Amino acid sequence: MSVSRSLGYSAARATLAGPHPEGSHFVGPALWACPMLRLALGFLVLAPVALAGEGKWTPQQVQALGPLWVKQQGFTLPLDRLWDPAKGTGLLANAVQLPGCSGSFISSEGLLITNHHCVVGILQEHSTPQRNLVRDGFVARSRDDEKPAKAFRLQVPRRFVDVTAEVLAAVPAGADDLARFQAVEAKQKALVAQCEQQPGTRCTFASFDGGLFFTLTEFTELSDVRLVYAPPEMVGNFGGETDNWSWPRHTGDFALLRAYADGKPFAPPVFFPVSAKGVKPGDAVAVLGYPGVSYRAWLADEMAERRELFFPRVKALASEWIRIVTEEGARAPESAIATADELRSLLNRRKNAEGQLVGMARGELLEKQRAAEEQVRTWALKRTDQQPALEAYEALTALAAERRASWERDFLLDAIGWGPRALSWPVTLVRRATEAAKPDAEREPGFQQRDLARLKERLERDQKRYSPPVDVRLFESWVVRALELPEGQRLASVEAGFGRFRRGDGGAGLDRDGLRAQLVRLIAASAVFDASKRLAMFDETPEQLRARKDPLLELGFALDAERLELKARRDRFSGATLRARPAWRRAVIAHAGRPVAPDANSTLRVTFGRVQGYAPREALTAAPQTTLSGMVQKHLGEGDFDVPASVRAAHAAKKLGRWRDPLLGDVPVDFLADCDTTGGNSGSPTIDGAGRLVGVNFDRVWENVANDFGYNPAIARNVNADVRFLLWLLEEVEGARPLLVELGVAGR
Repeated sequence: MSVSRSLGYSAARATLAGPHPEGSHFVGPALWACPMLRLALGFLVLAPVALAGEGKWTPQQVQALGPLWVKQQGFTLPLDRLWDPAKGTGLLANAVQLPGCSGSFISSEGLLITNHHCVVGILQEHSTPQRNLVRDGFVARSRDDEKPAKAFRLQVPRRFVDVTAEVLAAVPAGADDLARFQAVEAKQKALVAQCEQQPGTRCTFASFDGGLFFTLTEFTELSDVRLVYAPPEMVGNFGGETDNWSWPRHTGDFALLRAYADGKPFAPPVFFPVSAKGVKPGDAVAVLGYPGVSYRAWLADEMAERRELFFPRVKALASEWIRIVTEEGARAPESAIATADELRSLLNRRKNAEGQLVGMARGELLEKQRAAEEQVRTWALKRTDQQPALEAYEALTALAAERRASWERDFLLDAIGWGPRALSWPVTLVRRATEAAKPDAEREPGFQQRDLARLKERLERDQKRYSPPVDVRLFESWVVRALELPEGQRLASVEAGFGRFRRGDGGAGLDRDGLRAQLVRLIAASAVFDASKRLAMFDETPEQLRARKDPLLELGFALDAERLELKARRDRFSGATLRARPAWRRAVIAHAGRPVAPDANSTLRVTFGRVQGYAPREALTAAPQTTLSGMVQKHLGEGDFDVPASVRAAHAAKKLGRWRDPLLGDVPVDFLADCDTTGGNSGSPTIDGAGRLVGVNFDRVWENVANDFGYNPAIARNVNADVRFLLWLLEEVEGARPLLVELGVAGR
């Protein structure tokens, strides 16, 4: 995670940064007129007709691939039901963007489905040691019972516009790399500001494949969101870390929310009917959502940075912080509740890093990428018009090498965003104050006027997620790592405040006792941990913050100065990427002679596939569906495998009801498909060929984690929670008939 993303900058800023994490009225014909996008869509007339599996396709690419191609994916509905640019509507408009996740409406009264792990923060918000909703789950028996969610906003897509010509025209002739980035960022801000003049509108700017083309998406933003249903933790997270990224899974990773507008349930323009029939092996499905980031357009040298540096460091740091959070949570229920969401995030981050490393090695992804690059370079060397591509390749390679010079230092600055509040809160307050002194158009994305409500809400909401004993230990962990940086990469802010705890005179290591005592003193002397005082600081000037003489704010100022130095370097890197990446990608697409889906960048995508199992290892074949009986068989009564008594009782009484699958002879729980997903697809609707909701995407199999770097059809499997398991729980366990009526599956 980059500093820009972690401290609230827009996703567009991260996208423009290259190898550093880079409804409705979508404008179809205008977008297709863009020559950049025509190239990105590829040579459709030359392409094979069946391309299912690989590809996170934009709505416009689906239109260009045409009705025959869509039919060959197993979708019987007309193409204009998926997306009709003339009418500005379609099923793709029902892919809703949530904080870090996706979701979809499943009723005309604003009922929305997403993953359980996407709403843990809401459960924490309403939990106490006496009533732990994270552990026990929640169901609203009436509209009045629904739990409001602070700082949880939904974005419903409304319009999708190509802005490539405008962005490229904004770059002055002869601009150097920094000026190029600044020109693009200024245009981004202007386009977003103009777009958001419409009431109730949120707009996002996105760069595709490092600047090949650019888009602006308009969303209707809904801030009144309420929790309707979340199963107990040992349904929504059954299997926990043991089963994470694995198969077979028996996890009911789903939850229901309701969106409101003007105090009334929101009436979505499109919603998915829920399928009572479900799916069987071989059925066609599609996953719609907002995949976050993938790396298939990167060079092998850029991928090597992820393998050799990024993922190993993430694994090590996450492991240490998991140990801290777990130990403190075991000591106090309050800490366990406060850090439940953070712990799950850290566990997922670590296991993802482990899977990426294993998958990259097993699939020889870097070696394959390097071989593919050589094929393109050999092809380009024979064509005089491809000289820009060859120069771009050399430039990108040089950039990858240059980034390594300060890599360890930069990683620790980035880690502030997912680390201790003792660092992230002061740095956020300092940056907010410093940016507020500038005209809004000159502020960093993430700290503009449009972002302030979100920033302030987060500073308030995070109080519920703050555990003092956890935070002081995370603070110590970060400082120790900073003190252990190589001499040429040390942080002046850390050296000034804590360098004296490095043992001198030939002594080894650090004076940990002295350091810990100093950190405790700093925290005790700071007001940033008081929610009301922290919110007051949010509106103060830099001079007012300094006048407080708060030791953590002073550290925040020092760290922010170093963060700004990092930003300046990354801005230049981003400008260089904007110059070089498009030229190289044009050559790659031309050489491929087929449609090429751009890397994930948190914009709306759809991926098609089939329900099917796979062979994870020699002599093993995995079936594509799991059942309620399989879940109960895993029950141990402790740890990650403690099926709630109510679920076991319903199973023991053979209360399978109408949700029993005739082929399985049981209630289905999860299923596999070969859809091309990644992070951000959590909560994405999985629909069948008739456009009905059959499941909710929530994971990938372990062998497929490195799918972000390259697609392998033999092991590319995403994991979906079967909607029939949700319906069974609502009917046979919760007795929530009103919800079944609303979903149109109440029966007799």
